[in-house]
Amino acid sequence: MAKKSKDARVQVILECTEHKNSGVPGTSRYITTKNKKNTPDRMELKKYNPILRKMTIHKETK
Repeated sequence: MAKKSKDARVQVILECTEHKNSGVPGTSRYITTKNKKNTPDRMELKKYNPILRKMTIHKETK
């Protein structure tokens, strides 16, 4: 039987910062996982925004 343990990995949502400020309708969001122990701060990644058609910074939301 598999051992049940507390996993440090949590699912987080990354939302585009440029898209929120631009006023264009729609949202660019990505779902990913992170290790809470290694990265306790909020994540920032450069991801592709299909609505703006360019790479933008996506920040973790709560």
